[in-house]
Amino acid sequence: MTAFLTSLAFIVLAEMGDKTQLLAMSFAMRYRWQTVMWGVFAATAVNHFLAVLAGNFLTVIIPMNIIHIAAAVSFVIFGLWTIRGDTAECENKQTTIHPFWIVAIAFFIAECGDKTQLATVALAVQYNSVVPVWIGTTAGMLIADAIGIIFGVMMGRRIPAQTVKWFAALVFIAFGVLGLYKYLPKDVLTVPVVTGGIVMLVVLIILAAKTGRRNISDEIRQQ
Repeated sequence: MTAFLTSLAFIVLAEMGDKTQLLAMSFAMRYRWQTVMWGVFAATAVNHFLAVLAGNFLTVIIPMNIIHIAAAVSFVIFGLWTIRGDTAECENKQTTIHPFWIVAIAFFIAECGDKTQLATVALAVQYNSVVPVWIGTTAGMLIADAIGIIFGVMMGRRIPAQTVKWFAALVFIAFGVLGLYKYLPKDVLTVPVVTGGIVMLVVLIILAAKTGRRNISDEIRQQ
């Protein structure tokens, strides 16, 4: 149950402001929301199942302590990635393909190498479990994209996107830092190392925020 709930929560947070959530909003404006949700479900179920299998396999060849440290680092990266932000690119071309397949294929491709897929691998590694992580991450994607559709299409932007993005990013970073503190050897966690790590993290957060603002400015100029 812990693996399921943690996977669900992490994916919901990771998906906030992600390009696939923006993709869901875009599709919901053109197709029935039920079709969009089924397409998201099919694509996510397949994509994340492959990611979970990959993560579960790593535990056989790599020591668990190293895997836990790598997973913690990846969560920090997810947080920085969330602050930096993504952009969604979706072409508006007429086609005879059923909308379900358009949505499913687009989401499967968009998830390949995306931070939510990498988070799924990391969670499978951390919990060494396939089914709970797979179900949790798939459910998390559906919940996050449903929220995106509701707020983006039906209710409008009542909650600032930046507020949601920063909340999700800081939660990821906090989990990553706690993981590093828990699994790194205690003789490594000296005062200079911890201080240097904090300074480096702050600098990376500032750089990610600046890059994110620059990306938004570039998008506005292109419109």
